[in-house]
Amino acid sequence: MPEDARGQLDDGRFAFRALKDGRVVVSWYGRPVTTLAGKAAERFLARVAALDEHGAQLVMARVTGNFKRGNEKGRG
Repeated sequence: MPEDARGQLDDGRFAFRALKDGRVVVSWYGRPVTTLAGKAAERFLARVAALDEHGAQLVMARVTGNFKRGNEKGRG
């Protein structure tokens, strides 16, 4: 698993919420970034359940992809 070389994920910037319909919403500082559904959501939940908080942050960063392109306001 990749490392967080700059230590930027220590603040818990990513979070996820599993919905009743099986989808998973991954957010960054409380703002929804991506939604996973179907097999992708199942794989994500299984993977995150087996990891500690820091490992889960790395997985969430990976599934959100490179969503920042310089037009976000606020943190970052």
